[in-house]
Amino acid sequence: MGAVFNRAHFVFTHSTNESRKLTFMQKPKNTNHWWQNGVVYQVYPRSFKDTNHDGIGDLNGVIEKLDYLQALGVQAIWLSPFYPSPMVDFGYDVADYCNVDPIFGNLDDFDHLVSETHQRGLKIIIDWVPNHTSDQHPWFIESRSSRVNPKRDWYIWRDQPNNWGSVFGGPAWTFDRQSGQYYLHQFVSEQPELNWRNPELRAAMYETLRFWLRRGVDGFRMDVIGMILKDEELRDNPPNPDADPNAPANDLFGRLLATYNMDQDDVHKFIREIRGVLDEFDDRCGIGELWGELPRWVRYYGKDGDELHLPFNFRLMWEPWQADAMRRSVDALEAALPSFAWPNYVLGNHDQPRLATRFGGQAQARLAAMMLLTLRGTPTLYYGDEIGMENGLIPPEKIQDPQGKNLGAERTRDVARTPMQWDDDPFAGFSTVEPWLPISVDFQERNVRAQAADPASLLNLYQQLLHLRSETPALHGGSYAAIAVSAENCFVYRRQAQGAECIVALNFSAESRQVCIPGYQCGKIILSTTPGRQETVNFEGFSLRPYEGIILIPSK
Repeated sequence: MGAVFNRAHFVFTHSTNESRKLTFMQKPKNTNHWWQNGVVYQVYPRSFKDTNHDGIGDLNGVIEKLDYLQALGVQAIWLSPFYPSPMVDFGYDVADYCNVDPIFGNLDDFDHLVSETHQRGLKIIIDWVPNHTSDQHPWFIESRSSRVNPKRDWYIWRDQPNNWGSVFGGPAWTFDRQSGQYYLHQFVSEQPELNWRNPELRAAMYETLRFWLRRGVDGFRMDVIGMILKDEELRDNPPNPDADPNAPANDLFGRLLATYNMDQDDVHKFIREIRGVLDEFDDRCGIGELWGELPRWVRYYGKDGDELHLPFNFRLMWEPWQADAMRRSVDALEAALPSFAWPNYVLGNHDQPRLATRFGGQAQARLAAMMLLTLRGTPTLYYGDEIGMENGLIPPEKIQDPQGKNLGAERTRDVARTPMQWDDDPFAGFSTVEPWLPISVDFQERNVRAQAADPASLLNLYQQLLHLRSETPALHGGSYAAIAVSAENCFVYRRQAQGAECIVALNFSAESRQVCIPGYQCGKIILSTTPGRQETVNFEGFSLRPYEGIILIPSK
């Protein structure tokens, strides 16, 4: 078989030095890049760990929890923005690309974080926001000072607005009385959009990348990268025939097709320039936040892999909880990728409802974890998903998110940004004072300390999956092939590498299913979402329990 698996039972201990790993035969040398083999863990710094007792997480809080992340089994952390900012959009309104906001710490703290991360063999990815700045950024202050200022053309100004709307509600243009023109902002009005057609602006933005690359960051997650370039004539967008008729009246963005405000054909030459900056440094990674139809999305890899290493793939996040839908999405991606492109999958982030809530509960969250960590490609985890955190309850008067404030409480992203639940102490071990967002009501039962002590917990399942994936070439670097089965609402696939293979069988149903896998006689279950299940099964017919997923090693 090429590899023998001896799955030792272990518990995710709160003292990370005591954790025990699964034991395997020595794996063959791996030639993939770190961003192909590894699993990325998104940290939302405001909500991860507060060490200076102000109710807001900080960089020292991330440092404090690096041992936890290392023991969990991830290979890279991605930090959402920590830059100086008025925090209208919580750091995505950047006032200085080359510094740290005092609420998070300072540059010395960041350098310490990079050092501590690398000492543990982990990589660090940071957010880069190329589409817009804060209106408090010195560039914009200069730009709006007069129509003849040298930085006027660094932003997008117009005498008359077009019909574009803001993602956060209302029009995408604000009149500036001082200079007598409108400026473009597709988010809040305090986030004016940069003019990427200006070569001086591009050169300045590339220097912000180099600033962090020289400090040792291993890559960037690039915010709304597909929106950085707009139609040169700024033409009106056409109506969206599929617009939600029940959307709020001020949802102008959703009423229009994004024909001229994103995914322009000529954006790719600038993506290649960005890639060129990354390639000035050894083995760095560019990840891009993108939407759109698959044939256009896949173009962001470049013609020969010269653009983004990983255009973010959110498609599984938006699929219904059905095996056929998940399989079709995976198979469509695999078919669309050119030979040089590496897939990736995301099931949760700071902009979407929590995974456990979106997919229907804790049992579904366990199955989703197995799917995410066994598909071909790079997975990205969102903080708290490993303990099954659900949408927080945010009273209307405590909504912080501008999207929720402008488009209604049902649109707030705050529900996915509540503080990490470390233990059952007051404020969930996140802080010693009331946090910036309410702690979820289930924190006394659903927290790291409680789940670390429970061998059957979701946290322990994540750790087992992560270590199994890391030590198994078929899972972290092998091929993928779907297996047709007659069992209703089951998704079964083969992962194969270097002569060894795994079979993954996932039951998306609330009822048990009998599965037959042709071409095999029997196989050993090496991991199940059902705690304690480890047995040999007959491939001519075996049972999957409700919402159960299993990983099998077939016998030849």
